[in-house]
Amino acid sequence: MNDMRQMTALGRKIEQGSFAIIDREVGEHSFPPEEWEIVRRVIHATADFEFAQLMAFHPRAVSAGIEALRGGCAILVDVRMIEAGLNRARLDTYGCEVNCYISDQDVIKTAKQNNSTRAIESVRKAHRLGKLDGAVVAVGNAPTALLEAVRLVREQGAAPALLIGVPVGFVSAAESKEAVLDQSRPYIIARGRKGGSTIAVSIIHALLKLSVEATS
Repeated sequence: MNDMRQMTALGRKIEQGSFAIIDREVGEHSFPPEEWEIVRRVIHATADFEFAQLMAFHPRAVSAGIEALRGGCAILVDVRMIEAGLNRARLDTYGCEVNCYISDQDVIKTAKQNNSTRAIESVRKAHRLGKLDGAVVAVGNAPTALLEAVRLVREQGAAPALLIGVPVGFVSAAESKEAVLDQSRPYIIARGRKGGSTIAVSIIHALLKLSVEATS
């Protein structure tokens, strides 16, 4: 598998310089090395050092994410922006498919009929299709998608390999992430209102980098 570094020497130099600045400005922290790899990539993607206080990890989050990716898991995303940001060549090496049902006509129809949201119905569709169990679920935009994933875990025994909960916003965004803390599956979240698709992408890319290093 190709590594996760920049492709040119100058690109690698710039990236390494950025990470050095982040390490220096954050200083001492309590994250284990693998979790820190994820946190500093989130900071790198956002230039927002507050994420060093907002990121929270289930004890098995990193190992579960690496194992799932290396096993060719499905990746369920709430919006196409995450899908567009992922490096497909790196995912294809493991055989990981990316699923996003938010714009499917049946999802839109059902959401209107149920006075629901497309995000909720897209997660329900993934569960019906058997695409939720064993998947890495990455939510960067829609809190209702994250809340529905949590509900399916609690009430229907859904078993995603990893929940990445980083929706951004004001209505239910912070609450949806707190709900993740009170369920049984491994998770990575950014507490509070901050988040976004870029952060979800950076977390998955960090996990891919860690998965490569685990085989080196």
